[in-house]
Amino acid sequence: MASPLSSDIPKPFGSTEKVVKEVNRAFALPVPAFADLGKAANDLINKDFYHTAQATLDVKLKAPNGTNVTVKGKQGFDGVTGGSIEGKHTLKPQGTQKRSSSPSQKRFLQSFQLISALPSPLRTHLYLFAFGCPDGIGRFDTVGLTYRHASGVTITQGWTTSSLLDTKVELAEAIAPGVKVDLQNLWNPSKANSAAQKINLAFKNPNVHSRAFINYAQANGNIDAVVDVVAGHEGFLVGGEAAYDVQKAAITRYGLGLAYATPAYTASIHGIQNLSIIAASYYQKVNTSVEVGAKAGYDVQAQKASGLELASKYKLDPLSFAKVKVNDRGIAALAYSTKLNAGTTIGLGLSLDTQKLNEAGHKIGTSLTFEG
Repeated sequence: MASPLSSDIPKPFGSTEKVVKEVNRAFALPVPAFADLGKAANDLINKDFYHTAQATLDVKLKAPNGTNVTVKGKQGFDGVTGGSIEGKHTLKPQGTQKRSSSPSQKRFLQSFQLISALPSPLRTHLYLFAFGCPDGIGRFDTVGLTYRHASGVTITQGWTTSSLLDTKVELAEAIAPGVKVDLQNLWNPSKANSAAQKINLAFKNPNVHSRAFINYAQANGNIDAVVDVVAGHEGFLVGGEAAYDVQKAAITRYGLGLAYATPAYTASIHGIQNLSIIAASYYQKVNTSVEVGAKAGYDVQAQKASGLELASKYKLDPLSFAKVKVNDRGIAALAYSTKLNAGTTIGLGLSLDTQKLNEAGHKIGTSLTFEG
C-alpha cells in the first residue's frame, strides 16, 4: 500500500525519491572554487569589521554603458595613507533591428522573442527551425537583425598609490561554455624589470570547478603555476590544490579540502601548507536575521591549536546590521553598518583586548561608502 505522501504526488512527477532529488537539485549551491570551500564562514568572520584602519573610503560609480569606476582610500593606524583607483569596462552585446510593417515579419519577431524565453535544448531546436523555415512566418534575411559578438569581455585597469598598474582582460565563455580566461599584467613604472604577467584559466559546470594560475615574473624569469579543482555532488564537495615551481622543478605546496554545503549551513575542513595546518569552519544561517560561524585551526607539526574564532551577525532592519566576533586570545571586535540613503553606507568598528581593558591597545575605525 502506497504511503500517504507518495499517493498524493501526481503521476507526472514520479516517485517520492525522484521528487526529493529534483528538489535538492533545484536548491543545490554551485560548486565553489577550492579557496571558497569555507567562504561563508570566512566572510562572516573577516568581512565588514572596520577596526583594521582608522578610516576607509570607497567610491563606486557605475555607468549604463558597462563602465565601473572604484576609488578606495585608507588611513592606517601608523599614519600611512594609501589608495587605489580601478576602472572596469564590460563589452556588452549590441544589436540593431530593422522592423518591417509586414504582418508575417511581425509574427516572426514575436515568435523569436517567445523562443528566447524557452529553456535549452528546446530553445536551440526551435531556433534552428526558425532560421530554416519557409516564408510561412517571414523570411529571416529580410528582417535585418544584426549582432556584434562582444559579450563576455571585461577590461579592468587599476592603479594604486604605490605606483602599481594592474591591467586585466577577462574573457568569459569566449572559448567554450563554462570556460573563463583572464590575462593580467602587473607593472610598476618606477622600477625596472618589475613587470609580471598572469594567465588565469577556469572551467565550471554543475559538478566541477577547476582553475589554473600561471605566473611569470620578469625580474627573475621564473614561472610558477597553481592548479586546483573541486568536485561536488548533492552538497558534498571534495577538492585539492598544488603549486609547481618551474625553476625548482618541484611541487612547492599542496592541500586538500572537504565540505558539505546547503543554503542553510556549510561545514568544511582544509589541510593546507602541505597538510601541516588543519583548518575547520562552520557557518549557519539560523534565520533571516541571524548568522553564526566558527573557525578553528590545528598545527600538526607543533601539535597544538593555532587559533579559534567565533562570529555572529544580526540584521537589525533591512538597512542595518551588527556583527561581533571573539578569538581565543581574548580579542573582541564589534561592527555596525547602516545605509543612510540609496547610495551612502557608513560603518563603525571597535576592537577590544578583553584581557587588558585598562590599557591603550584598543582600536576604533570608520568606513564610508558612496555608490552611484
